[in-house]
Amino acid sequence: MKPLPLIVQAFRDPPRIAAFSLAEWDLLLRQAAVANLGAALFYLAEQEGVLAAVPAQARAHLDWSRVRGERHRQAVRFEVREIRRALAGLGLPLILMKGAAYAAAARAPAPGRLFSDIDIMVPKERLGDVEAALMLHGWASGHTDAYDQRYYREWMHELPPMQHIKRQSLIDVHHAILPETAADRPDPHKLRAATVAVGDDEGLRVFAPADMVLHSAVHLFYDGEFGKGLRDLIDIHRLLLEFGREPGFWAALPRRAAELELARPLFYALRYSARLLGTPVPDEVMAGQAGRPPAPLLALMDALFLRALLPMHASCTGRLSGTARFLLYLRGNWLRMPPLLLARHLFHKAFISPRTQQDA
Repeated sequence: MKPLPLIVQAFRDPPRIAAFSLAEWDLLLRQAAVANLGAALFYLAEQEGVLAAVPAQARAHLDWSRVRGERHRQAVRFEVREIRRALAGLGLPLILMKGAAYAAAARAPAPGRLFSDIDIMVPKERLGDVEAALMLHGWASGHTDAYDQRYYREWMHELPPMQHIKRQSLIDVHHAILPETAADRPDPHKLRAATVAVGDDEGLRVFAPADMVLHSAVHLFYDGEFGKGLRDLIDIHRLLLEFGREPGFWAALPRRAAELELARPLFYALRYSARLLGTPVPDEVMAGQAGRPPAPLLALMDALFLRALLPMHASCTGRLSGTARFLLYLRGNWLRMPPLLLARHLFHKAFISPRTQQDA
């Protein structure tokens, strides 16, 4: 069996990084950079108390990554304050999702986690109010193509991404966690109703622990692109390590997945987090999962995900890695749209959108 890549070994068994040679650190840092895990690697070494064992050349890279991670954290806090200011008159709590939620609530994946946009969730019937308020404070949609606007507003679970005209910061405004056209439609009302306040601040909220894990699983295993797949799997691994220590979490997680019709993505999240990162999932949870696919499909998914979830670095890929990622790209689109609409969408993006951009 081929050894796991060094970056996977580092997050699976953090104390092991103290024994890495200089040559291994050279490769590890390159794998971490491709996977957007450089800053997270610094904090991992710091938490494990092994920074002193890191060779000086590698330590210089980690220290730079720490600076980058700290600047990112400060920028996120600033942008969250600005979003709250923009939406202050709407009478809505600010519900943060994914990376911004981990940062605001100081969840386990937060240290060193870098992300390009801030995801928020609002009721669908208030999308117009939220979009108008954000536009008044400098955010605007970067998608001017009429087809793209229709794609997001009619079929997706979010507005077209909005970018601040001065700071270039990005916001994704969601009203659900899966597209309108997907076969599975977790009830957004249930997700919003179960959100929890960040500390004592009732106006700033994040998903409840089980929902946070499920959303992370949906985001990764309904997607068709895996450039940051390992980072997202590490999010799930760390959330499970953190929440798994809370009484009742492991019993509640499968129940909540069934309630939200997300048993299948939870199954994949637990399976590949355990196989690649050694996440300690209780045997009764792993054995009793309702989302387990039939054996032939599971064998296929193993062959695809165990390749696609590794970093896109030459040292981590094999001759079938590209094929696995392409098939999962098709799968991701298949899950998001019915066949006829998907065919129409792919035709438009392949042949009509490029011509429209040329004429613009």
